[in-house]
Amino acid sequence: MRKNAAILIVEPDKSLAARLAAAFESRGAGVLVAHCFQQARNHIEQGSPDIVLCATHLEKGNDGIAVLTQVQRQSPTIPVILISSTADINACKEAIKLGAYDYLVKPLAMDELVRMVDRAIQPLTVFHEPEEFAFSGVLSRSPAMQGVYRVLRRVAPTNMSILIEGESGTGKELTARAIHLSSGRAKKAFYPINCAGLAETLLESELFGHVKGAFTGATADRKGMFQLADKGTLFLDEIGDMPLVMQAKLLRVLEDGLVMPVGGTSPVKVDVRFISATNHDLAKLAEEKKFRQDLYFRIKGVSVTIPPLRNRPQDVPELFGFFLKEACEELNCDIHRITEPAMRAMMAFPWPGNIRQLRNVIRAMVVMCDNDTLDLRDLPPDISRVRQLQAPNASALAYSQDEMLGRSLEDVERQHIQQTLELTGKNRAEAAKILKIGERTLYRKIKEYGL
Repeated sequence: MRKNAAILIVEPDKSLAARLAAAFESRGAGVLVAHCFQQARNHIEQGSPDIVLCATHLEKGNDGIAVLTQVQRQSPTIPVILISSTADINACKEAIKLGAYDYLVKPLAMDELVRMVDRAIQPLTVFHEPEEFAFSGVLSRSPAMQGVYRVLRRVAPTNMSILIEGESGTGKELTARAIHLSSGRAKKAFYPINCAGLAETLLESELFGHVKGAFTGATADRKGMFQLADKGTLFLDEIGDMPLVMQAKLLRVLEDGLVMPVGGTSPVKVDVRFISATNHDLAKLAEEKKFRQDLYFRIKGVSVTIPPLRNRPQDVPELFGFFLKEACEELNCDIHRITEPAMRAMMAFPWPGNIRQLRNVIRAMVVMCDNDTLDLRDLPPDISRVRQLQAPNASALAYSQDEMLGRSLEDVERQHIQQTLELTGKNRAEAAKILKIGERTLYRKIKEYGL
C-alpha cells in the first residue's frame, strides 16, 4: 500500500471502525474515522482523502449514498468503497451505477479489502496495469469495463460475430483490434472500414471489390475488404449508418459467406470474422425499420457496451500512461510523469470526446511541455476550469438548509445553473454534464431564467 495514503472510514460500529483503522495504520496509511454523515462531511470538506470506505447504513435519514453524493460534489475523483450487509447488495449495485468504486459484504476479509483499496488508489501514482485488469493490452480498472472484459475473454477465441456499442470516441476500434489479437485469426489481417464515411456506391466497391469495366474508372480487377480480410477479421465501424440496400447485401455475405464483386458473375467464397460497432441504438433503429432487424440479429452474436470515459475516471491514469508513451515515441520527447494535481484534474474532466479527445489532449500537452513533468499549467483551459470544482470554492455549488429556506425552487435552481456556468466559463456542454441534464434542457432553462 502507498505510504501515507489518506483513508476516511465512515462506520457507525465503533468497534469495527477501530479495527479497520488499526489495520490500515499498521500498513502505513493515515486514517480518519467518522461514525455519522455529518462527521464524514466535515472530514471531506476539510481535506480530500485518497479514498473513502463507507457503511451503507448510517444514522436515520442518511446512508452510504449520501456520503457518495457528498464526495462527488466535493471531489468526484475520490474512489468510494461501500461496506454492506448481505441485505444491502442491491443498494450497492445501484451505488456503483452512481459512481461508487466497488463494495464488499460483511463479514469483511481484510486482505481482500486491502487489495481493493490498493487498486483504487494506485491509479493516482502509477501507470502499470496488472494482467487481471487488461484485455489484450487494452487497460481498465473500472468495474463496468471488467464486466466487458470477462465477456470478451470468452468470446474472442470463437468465430462469433460481435457488436460493440458506445459513444463516439470510447475506443470501439481499439477493442475490436484487441478481440482480433486474442483470436485464432491474430496472424491474419484486420481490416477496419467506416460505413458512414463513404457514399453507397463507393462503400459497395470497397467491401465487395469490382471487376475490370464494372464502371467508369474500373481499369482493373480489385479485391474488396471481404476478400482482403479472408481468414482474418473485418471491422464494420458505424454500421448503423450503412444504407439499407447495402445492409441486404451484407446479410447475404453473413449467411452464406459468398461475395459478388461489383460487375462480377461468379461469387467468391470468403472466411471472415465480423466485428461491428455503432454509437446508435440499433435495437431502436430496427424497431423503427431504419435498420434491418434480420441483420441486427446476425451481427449481434454477442454484444458489449463500452461505457463513456466520464463514467470510468479510474481508467484515465492508465490510458494517460499508454498515450503519453505513444506521443513521446512519435514526437521524440522525454516526459516521464504527471503531477498528482494535474492527474486529478484530468480524472475530474467529463471528456465529452472520450478516449479520442484524451489522446489528442495528451499529444498537445507533450508538444507544449518544456520539461520532463506535466503539471496543471500544461492542461488546456477547459480542463483547468473543471479543476476548480475540486477546490474548496466548489462549496459554492452546495447549499445548506438555512440558505435554501424561504427561497423558491426556481430561485435555487437559477442560482445553481448560473454558478455552474460561471465555473465552466459558460461552456454549456460542460455545464450540462456537471448538472446532469441534457444540453437542450439547459438551453431552455438559460432562456427561461434570462441567464
